[in-house]
Amino acid sequence: MSQSVKAVLVARARLGECPVWDADGQQLFWVDAYNHRVHQFDPASGQDRYFDTGDVVSALVLAGRNRLLVALQNRLALLDLSTGEVTTLYTVEFPHPDTRFNDGKCDAQGRFWIGSVSQATGQAALYRYDPDGSFQVMETGLTISNGLGWSPDGTTFYLTDSAPAKTIYAYDFDAETGTIGNRRVLVDLSQEEVEPDGLTIDREGNLWSALWNGWQVACFDSSGQEKFRIAMPVQRPTSVTFGGPDLSHLYITTASVGLSQKEIQQGFLAGDLFRMETHTAGLPTCSFLAEQD
Repeated sequence: MSQSVKAVLVARARLGECPVWDADGQQLFWVDAYNHRVHQFDPASGQDRYFDTGDVVSALVLAGRNRLLVALQNRLALLDLSTGEVTTLYTVEFPHPDTRFNDGKCDAQGRFWIGSVSQATGQAALYRYDPDGSFQVMETGLTISNGLGWSPDGTTFYLTDSAPAKTIYAYDFDAETGTIGNRRVLVDLSQEEVEPDGLTIDREGNLWSALWNGWQVACFDSSGQEKFRIAMPVQRPTSVTFGGPDLSHLYITTASVGLSQKEIQQGFLAGDLFRMETHTAGLPTCSFLAEQD
């Protein structure tokens, strides 16, 4: 892969995460989790504005006109982009005190899948929040429930457990019932120092995974075989998504949190937003409550 990665926004985010492409507005939404910010980036002008959520914000999905569904520390809430108002929809009592929501994404049926991260090994989980307001546990025994997505034909679900497992799992997915089963290991990076973080799927079914502490983004085919890796100028890529008019631009969020002064000097663009032109294209973004808007 010969394409070069280009910094498109000087953000210096502490923990940039969850880039989501809005095809209608041709804009990219993303979060800076520990600075409590939801960002709205316009690639055409290079302008970026942000909304203060007043709480750790780890994930977002489109939820209708001028509206996002966001995952906060232990709440799911609607963010009104016209007013900046945050309205709580659902509050969770996690079983372990050092647990918060983490990465999330909508399936094609408009259901929000959201994981958690715990300081205690095996105490995180994967949840599903439906448009009717129901909330249920879909997977347990995780520690850092992270990058997730679906195959282009909608029959396979992918889920990352970043650490200590360092594994991307594949599941059978039933779109009608919204259930998963038959978990198997797709990608095992446990022998490396890197941690697989956020991921996205392209139209050919390949998985693109940001490698935390790896200075790279990796691409795997649907069988889990590695195809190539893309060098990054920063140590901690966090998540990826496809955007642009034809969904061929790969956007990459990054983090500066936890880096020493020496490490920041080695990767002084840590926390910035990056983009790379690719020879493939991503899948359309799925929205929450789309059928009501």
